[in-house]
Amino acid sequence: MNKIAIVTDTNGSITKEEGQELGIHVLAMPFFIDEKLYLDGIDLTQEEFFRKLEEGCDVSTSQPSPASITELWDNLLKEYDEVVHIPMSSGLSASCETALGIAQDYDGKVQVVDSQRIALTQKSSALDAVALATQGKDASEIKEILERERLESSIYIMVDTLEYLKKGGRITPAAAMIGTVLKLKPVLQIQGAKLDAFAKARSQKLAKKIMTDAMRDDFRKRFATAYKDGNMRLGICHSANEAEAKVFADELKQVFPKCKIEIAPLPLSVACHIGPGSLAITSAKITG
Repeated sequence: MNKIAIVTDTNGSITKEEGQELGIHVLAMPFFIDEKLYLDGIDLTQEEFFRKLEEGCDVSTSQPSPASITELWDNLLKEYDEVVHIPMSSGLSASCETALGIAQDYDGKVQVVDSQRIALTQKSSALDAVALATQGKDASEIKEILERERLESSIYIMVDTLEYLKKGGRITPAAAMIGTVLKLKPVLQIQGAKLDAFAKARSQKLAKKIMTDAMRDDFRKRFATAYKDGNMRLGICHSANEAEAKVFADELKQVFPKCKIEIAPLPLSVACHIGPGSLAITSAKITG
């Protein structure tokens, strides 16, 4: 049985410390803040990130350098036979495409998975990969299974402020102004590769209901069998909004009693585009 190393990045809501406990190697995502390079979880904490964001610093996302990727893979292949690398969704970053290109030089020893996931759904793919490796699957088999099952997940995100969507050019200044006056709380959706608009709410309470109803509908239809069998992971993500996330988790326990609910910060790669105060529901079918 091959010895398989499982790799993901910090967009999977896994810290390096947690990764060590789970048997998952975590690659830190880079950010440029006022043109200075920071690495998520190494020299940039969530608290520091949001403080700089609210101070109006120029924040831009980046992707791991080819050198940092090859250094990690080369070191792992000294101890492991193969590597399964699970970056964030190809629809949200070029990091997956970059890793796929680099992996061509590794003679099949590195398999890059386009999971089309992020946050706790990406973490779920990494956990599934660990389980599949334990079952004796090789790297190419793990990649095939994870990509076959990648759409078996959902994310619904409530945006608390329109300021950062406006700053990123995702909505016009006029639309942002009108939305702010009307106190709109957009609900976005990730199912597959892209982030799309899902609904608009006039309050956080209504946005939470919209997200809960949408996830309930997914569990009744798309995930009915998996939920019945206890094979669903459910989570709450947030951006600098942990207190509300805990309240929301308590509410969801009444709706989805079969699921243990995990709470985690949204990856900074998402948070920088939507700002603080957000809440999200995530779910993923357990594959491993």
